[in-house]
Amino acid sequence: MAKIIEMNHPLIKHKLTFIRDKNTGAKEFRELVKEVSMLMAYEVTRSLPLKEIEIETPVSKTKSQVIAGKKLGIVPILRAGLGMVDGMLNLLPAAKVGHVGLYRDPETLKPVEYYCKLPTDVKERDLIVLDPMLATGGSASAAIGFLKDRGATNIKLMCLIASPEGIKVVNEDHPDVDIYVASIDEKLNDHAYIVPGLGDAGDRLFGTK
Repeated sequence: MAKIIEMNHPLIKHKLTFIRDKNTGAKEFRELVKEVSMLMAYEVTRSLPLKEIEIETPVSKTKSQVIAGKKLGIVPILRAGLGMVDGMLNLLPAAKVGHVGLYRDPETLKPVEYYCKLPTDVKERDLIVLDPMLATGGSASAAIGFLKDRGATNIKLMCLIASPEGIKVVNEDHPDVDIYVASIDEKLNDHAYIVPGLGDAGDRLFGTK
């Protein structure tokens, strides 16, 4: 089965507190999501392979390491995943960005696809799927399925907050996909919202209702 990594870094926990706070406005919310995403990128990319090259410092020649292996791709799930992209690109500026558009049917709570645009070389890339909230797990699981249908073989999922139910769904549907979260919360409520959660991430990012 895949790894489930909950990040306990003090800076992440600190910023996540203010992301949760209902009194945090859209501007500050966006900035905090960007900052936490950047901090999480350190852990998500921990296993990237390295290779040794020779460079010349102002003092002497030396051998040093750079990232090797596959190219990277970042795939936010629209629309809330967009809030996490800039933080990732701050550390991974060469990564290409794809987009998967899904919404949850309010009656069935099932994901419905309305958009999918990925890099043409998606098969050659290590992909990081971004979604602030892993609630029922349906949207994330469907998005990962779309990527696999298009040839992706190395995929990680990165979320700010997850429910145990959502983790279970993704883990069962995609046991090869590691899940990185800033917090695993208590449960889902009757409306499929994470408790305590942070509300609707898309609405809070973009100031909508």
